[in-house]
Amino acid sequence: MSILWAIGGFIIILTPIVLVHELGHFWAARLSNIRVEEFGLGLPPRAMTLAERKGTIFSLNWIPLGGFVRPAGEDDPNVPDGLAAASKRARFFVLVSGAGMNFIAAIVIFWVALMIGPPAVAISNVNPGSPAETAGLQANDVILEVDGVRADSSSVLVDRVHEMAGQPIQLLVSRDGQQLNITLVPRSPGEYDSDSEGPIGVGLMMSTTGERISRNPIEAGVDAVQFMGNYVSLYLRLPAMLLSGDITPQEARPVSIVGISQIAGQAAEASAQNRNLFPLLSIAAFINVALGLTNLLPLPALDGGRILFVVIEAIRGRRIEPEREGMVHVIGMLVLLGLMVLMIVQDIVNPIIPFQ
Repeated sequence: MSILWAIGGFIIILTPIVLVHELGHFWAARLSNIRVEEFGLGLPPRAMTLAERKGTIFSLNWIPLGGFVRPAGEDDPNVPDGLAAASKRARFFVLVSGAGMNFIAAIVIFWVALMIGPPAVAISNVNPGSPAETAGLQANDVILEVDGVRADSSSVLVDRVHEMAGQPIQLLVSRDGQQLNITLVPRSPGEYDSDSEGPIGVGLMMSTTGERISRNPIEAGVDAVQFMGNYVSLYLRLPAMLLSGDITPQEARPVSIVGISQIAGQAAEASAQNRNLFPLLSIAAFINVALGLTNLLPLPALDGGRILFVVIEAIRGRRIEPEREGMVHVIGMLVLLGLMVLMIVQDIVNPIIPFQ
């Protein structure tokens, strides 16, 4: 991929995701009667004031990195209509609503993506004498289902043929506008040269017809919610999976804004090349969930860190002095900025996706 695609992916995907997060904080503050001094598009310095309504300045800023919300009295409980002076329930609601909006956006985006559908998986070539040739598979056949499971990615077929070595599997394929049922038996390990071909002896590609594996609105909605649940579960299990060796440190590597832009750029490039929005929308849903979960981590300066102070206040019956809390968040911010710089250097020196 090129640097231009990474920049484009950042603008198309990451900037709206950050704005969605900040809109969550903004709307929650408004609903809680907490005054918002400024809602900014981009980061300061301010380029211009777009409007001013209900005591809030809506600004356009020079640095095109998402946006921000500045509530009144964020760390000063002496400001009557400010955030720090609000009730514990109101502060919790405002702090958690940024991530909440990201989660809602992820479900909606993935719902739309599943209704559009990913490009179908097709057969690029069939090796002579292979189980695929014996079963009657042909080049350009489109795989619709594998043992009744919708083949919305190549892994559905690949995983199944390895699981069912030596046993018959049923494929539903599309060929020249007709649907065919094909039975084949994947070879067991040792019965084929794994360096040159797989258990059934085919090559896979994205369908050249534009044919997609789409879902109806109800199916897409159910699967979108399931996607959200699966990803949250994976995120929570990540430390244990790393310790047990189920994933490598490289696979669990945290990424900076540079790495995220590379991933987003790759998705944008794939969508443009295939004329299909599924890659772009699915990665947007993924990043929404990742951003929301990361912001809820109980670390100083993040929303989760501020939520932790609200929870501690609720347990002990009185709040920690604002000066001490503010100092914790300042120190936390400095540490996070240092880590961010290190991750940016790592993503430049050892990019997630090598630049061409």
